[in-house]
Amino acid sequence: MQKIYIGVDLGGTKTAIVVSKAPPAVLGRVEFPTLPEQGPQPALRRMLDTIDHLLVQHGGSNCPIGGIGVSCGSPLDRKRGIIQAPPNMATWIDVPIRQILEDRFHVPCRVENDANAGAVAEHRYGAGRGVQHMVFLTLGTGLGAGIIIHGRVYHGAEDSAGEIGHVRLTSIGPVGYNKAGSVEGWASGGGMARLATRMLAAAESRGQSSALNARTKAGMLTAKDIAEAAQAGDRVALRVISISGRRLGQTIAILIDVLNPERIVLGGLARRFGRKLLDPMRKVVEREALPQALRDCEIVPAALEEQIGDVAALCVAMGWVGVSGDEV
Repeated sequence: MQKIYIGVDLGGTKTAIVVSKAPPAVLGRVEFPTLPEQGPQPALRRMLDTIDHLLVQHGGSNCPIGGIGVSCGSPLDRKRGIIQAPPNMATWIDVPIRQILEDRFHVPCRVENDANAGAVAEHRYGAGRGVQHMVFLTLGTGLGAGIIIHGRVYHGAEDSAGEIGHVRLTSIGPVGYNKAGSVEGWASGGGMARLATRMLAAAESRGQSSALNARTKAGMLTAKDIAEAAQAGDRVALRVISISGRRLGQTIAILIDVLNPERIVLGGLARRFGRKLLDPMRKVVEREALPQALRDCEIVPAALEEQIGDVAALCVAMGWVGVSGDEV
């Protein structure tokens, strides 16, 4: 009998739950706000209820559950299935998500870093198909990397490989991953919003206005706001994107020099900002990366687009990310 798989894409902004019998096809999907400021319990209750609902709706009572996969930002203990307060979910302190889901549904649950899960999704179904050495950058609210070497996810000695967002590019700068001047501070969606807030304050002191001022004062500025303002020609927004693009270029040049991948796949923000972000990025990469390594490396946007979180979580549920470096 064909099994049904459950994927949980757990992020600081939203949680999406999907069911599938044959990934990447999705039978059903429900999305709701995670609201980390309320702590984990409301989201966990809704998660359990949503899974129950989707199983009833899509035949879970008539076919066995093959597994549950949770894709979530780090830090986490993927082997024990514990979420350890990621920066965008600071109230989720040592949440035993695997145990909670296994106790409720009595099937295996796997937990994985969202960058590793996204790397596997793109490698199997998206822009990473056909290569053996690949890096996937999440480029969302935060910034992490999933690394595939010889067709397998590289987890590192303590499962912390790929935390490029934590690397400090400058001694001062916007804060990301709890570190000023980090890659995540300069080049993630959350970092761009913080950079824009700083630049808006400086512009306002000079008597300059921006379409972003109202959103900043309301405390709700997002990367989406910056993209929309840039599309309308807002100078501050365009400047923020250009700066972040150059910092992203520095980061990618480092990855090319150190890992020598065949392909680097860019998630989230790459499609939202397009050439406004990617053109300054490519200029810096061409200047900074080793020419011989750059010649062998393509830099491309993710192909799964908005579906990547769903497919990534299903890849975890199927066991394709690997407990200890299993083939992807």
